[in-house]
Amino acid sequence: MTEQTSTSRYGVTGMTCGHCVSAVREEVSALDGVRAVDVELVTGGTSTVTVTSDAPLPEESVRAAVDEAGYELTGPLA
Repeated sequence: MTEQTSTSRYGVTGMTCGHCVSAVREEVSALDGVRAVDVELVTGGTSTVTVTSDAPLPEESVRAAVDEAGYELTGPLA
């Protein structure tokens, strides 16, 4: 039987460099059930953060983690 995972994509603004990527990745990775965090940096625009987790995460939890890193979650992406 294969394990089920959930993958969600979010827009994040305010990120400009590799340090930003590391900060967001570190905070979101600390959430319970997160297996992987991939960040596509768009300097001066909306970066894409893809989160793979054991189960869907509450958007509020992801928003709080991104906020703790110092950036703004614009919301889920399709």
